[in-house]
Amino acid sequence: MRVAVSQFATSLNVQENLATCIRMINEAAGCEPSLIVLPEFCNTQSWYADHNQAWNEALPTNGPFLQHIAELAKKHDCYIVLNVTLRRDLLRDHQDGSIKSNISVTSCLFSPLGDLIQQVDRQALTGHENDFFICASKVAEVVTTPFGKLGLLTGSDGITFETSRGLALSGAQLLCNPINSFALDQSNLHGPARACENKVFIAAANKVGSLIPQEQSAIFSAQSFVPQEFLVGVGQSQIVSPDGKVLAKITNHEEGFVFADIDLAESSNKFRPDGTELIKQRRPELYREQTLPVKQAPQHEQAFDHNSKVPETANVAIFATYKSNEQAIEDVCHYIENNLSDIIQLPELFFIADKTITNNAEQIVQIACLSEQLINQVSSVLRPFQYVCTSVVIEGMHQAVLISEHGLFATQQQLHFCRRYRWTALGDDLNIIELPLEQGNINIAMLTADDANIPEIVKVAALNDIHLLLVPFDIQEPCEVEYGLLSRAAENRICIVAASREKSFTNNLTTDNGNGNNKNKVKSQKSTGLIANLSINSALLPQWKSRKFDGYINQPLVKHQHGKITKAVIHPIAACKKLMATKYAGTAQSDVSK
Repeated sequence: MRVAVSQFATSLNVQENLATCIRMINEAAGCEPSLIVLPEFCNTQSWYADHNQAWNEALPTNGPFLQHIAELAKKHDCYIVLNVTLRRDLLRDHQDGSIKSNISVTSCLFSPLGDLIQQVDRQALTGHENDFFICASKVAEVVTTPFGKLGLLTGSDGITFETSRGLALSGAQLLCNPINSFALDQSNLHGPARACENKVFIAAANKVGSLIPQEQSAIFSAQSFVPQEFLVGVGQSQIVSPDGKVLAKITNHEEGFVFADIDLAESSNKFRPDGTELIKQRRPELYREQTLPVKQAPQHEQAFDHNSKVPETANVAIFATYKSNEQAIEDVCHYIENNLSDIIQLPELFFIADKTITNNAEQIVQIACLSEQLINQVSSVLRPFQYVCTSVVIEGMHQAVLISEHGLFATQQQLHFCRRYRWTALGDDLNIIELPLEQGNINIAMLTADDANIPEIVKVAALNDIHLLLVPFDIQEPCEVEYGLLSRAAENRICIVAASREKSFTNNLTTDNGNGNNKNKVKSQKSTGLIANLSINSALLPQWKSRKFDGYINQPLVKHQHGKITKAVIHPIAACKKLMATKYAGTAQSDVSK
């Protein structure tokens, strides 16, 4: 099928906005698409002086605005998705601007027959949106078409994983996402992350032009530290494949459209490169318990000061070795002896170059012996308040470990099935560990194998106030580090240190000229781990001094793993709830509907 996404500006004049929608649909129809996706708030802007204005700008479901769109869907023989504000009350029989009416932010799907076949209200409202709109009262359903199954993802519902995951579990192959955002986060990070973690296509259409009336934008700018000139829709409308590749994109904030030809059958391949079935990895029973006990090793109880403050900084490092077995352990011990980092992250089973040998029972016994050896050797060279994280085999089970100068400090059994370690038993508990550093204590969690690719378990860790997630893994797809881990850091406001052996992947680079005519080039791409840090001077947080706004609200500070040693300073304190009113969804970005 051919999918087109369109971007344009709107005003507070409903008739002008209808004319714009008609014009842009007619333009996009020139490429003969099967589906056209328009931005969020097609009938209005998202900021109002009072509730009377919000009501007057909102549409009745049977009014002329939607009727015109229905006629265009029939005329051009295509599906059309647009987002508008809808009146959910029959009438507003007063003029008290302080009284709220029931108005929804709704994505509408029109069929080629001109029928309105689906309406999906915004699942979550944040900031200024709560003043004027109501949330969805039911979970969105998937729509079956001759091309495949479509899901409607409204506005900032795509910033976190839950709504997209629900649609994917219901069988959605393409998520249509109208957006209304002045920030680059959603197009450059969260949208591709949603595509990758669910193996679905994403068609996202964003606004351009002013998002806030002039008189209100000055007030918001002063409160948010975002210059007024940035309070415009950034565009960047795009179509993304299930592996996170951008198939077509408007790389500016000008009015226009772009299209791509896609086969929704591609999203039926829900398998990881090692043959693991993605959706079946989920273990919902692990995600229901959101509050977990903090664990600590008994031999280290005296090292804890429970009144200790969270340190502003911590020194972390990723080590990689190109050797195997005993030589790999000796290599790493040499690094440690010459390094003062607080936390040293190693890849998953860093001393095993060929992970396929773990499928041999005799080899697993040998790996377990090597694991015991490396714990002893590593602990012998560690300094006080210095730690190493990797994964090993203990008692026949694959698990992440944290090693201190005293030996094994903490363990975390693998939680989700993956075929490359199909022999291991899975754990049933996520351990939250209080870790003493010289400057204070931080809470950490460890996830190994494919566990950090499961957004649900990372959220559980974040809800238990971790500051840092340690990930010894073995990268299987480039999108894991390009989007997946970064989105986990941003959405949950946590630091992440993830280490992998370097892998090379074939990368199909897509060059788009804005009209859907793509040129493909193939080249090799190397991927490794990363250190994802949080800015302590986060934009839009009035309790901190503002950094210069660069188009991103919550983009992590990233240092990619390179060579044998990669070092960075992270800010655990930036993950503290006492410095964050809420996690990412509650930041001031939400005061302009995205």
